[in-house]
Amino acid sequence: MELQCKVQNYDWGKLGHESKVAMLLSSSNMSAQIDSDKPYAELWMGTHVNGPSLIIERNVLLSEYIKDNVDAIGPLVQKKFGVSVPFLLKVLSIRKALSIQAHPNKEHAEQLHTQFPEMYKDPNHKPELAIVLTPFEALCGFRPISEIKEFLTKLPELTGILSKDSLHGILNYEDGDSTLILKNVFDSLMSCDKTIVAKSLEDYYKRLSSADETVKSALLFNTLHKLYSEFPGDVGCYAPYLMNLMHLRPGQAIFLKPNLPHAYLSGDCVECMACSDNVVRAGLTPKHIDLPTLTHMLDYNSYTPQQMLFNPQIEDENSCIWRPPVPDFAVVKIKVLNGDSYNTIIRASPSIIIFISGAGEACDTEPIAVKPGTVLFLKASRQLTVTPNTDHLEAYQAICNV
Repeated sequence: MELQCKVQNYDWGKLGHESKVAMLLSSSNMSAQIDSDKPYAELWMGTHVNGPSLIIERNVLLSEYIKDNVDAIGPLVQKKFGVSVPFLLKVLSIRKALSIQAHPNKEHAEQLHTQFPEMYKDPNHKPELAIVLTPFEALCGFRPISEIKEFLTKLPELTGILSKDSLHGILNYEDGDSTLILKNVFDSLMSCDKTIVAKSLEDYYKRLSSADETVKSALLFNTLHKLYSEFPGDVGCYAPYLMNLMHLRPGQAIFLKPNLPHAYLSGDCVECMACSDNVVRAGLTPKHIDLPTLTHMLDYNSYTPQQMLFNPQIEDENSCIWRPPVPDFAVVKIKVLNGDSYNTIIRASPSIIIFISGAGEACDTEPIAVKPGTVLFLKASRQLTVTPNTDHLEAYQAICNV
């Protein structure tokens, strides 16, 4: 069954036809008018109340359809999640950095929702998987302490606003558990007066702007310039010196587990997540920062960029699967070459499938012409036959990880 899905025009989205979201929209809907000055940030596929998908042939919301067709969910998913699609599949097109943020685990989300329901609107966790479609930049997890120390020796503007205790702790760190060291530095930075942070950043940006290219490169000037131009004076502009700056290639993925600080900076990706709106922000945002919750919950372990990559498992010659350690979702990449026909693996879960490139036909009970932007809903324990009529056909299939 083909779905009509919701586009979100958030300010940070890529503009007009530069956006993968806009490209998919115009490809799947010939009557869609793309405004070159308008941001096309996200395509939502699922049953989330803020952007529910519609079954085109029945003119009914997917959320309403599954209530009357419980078999579409399957017994395993129904036992775990009730009559629902517990994941939200998206395509994101990012021009302007998203806020540095983290998401609470399930137990913490339930507590926050009970205590602060206006701020944390549901009791669910929000793990996320991002699979890259175009060259992509992100901040993900805290850097190794050795790298942070090296940056701090070259950033007097930053060290000048940190507390003496936190600075002494990290600069004199040699070995052992570094989580408390990092927490103290991060807490000191985040709790610093905004005016002092802004002046510090202004001084640093001016100094680095006039430095030679070798120094600029070593101190991540291009990233600083992007963040500072988008969020001047924001404490998040210092985040690349504490967090891993990742340059991801198409096909690479990151899994954003609970409490892991992260921010998408630019690029296009397929994203899948548990259905939740729970976000605790840390910077690059005009929105509320809940500092006590944030500093208490964060994962202060150090990671390398390689540790942040989340790799798929090969299932067969046409599919691979990213299986995060959560039951809410997994994502399958399907690629079929011209001259072949592929029967998808039967899953004990409903599926939402978006076609990203190529064109051809997909058949469950009746054949449907598919092209970039076509989105299908497949009932649990059903199989889809995919046949390209171009050199290939590529799709992403979101399922429950049960």
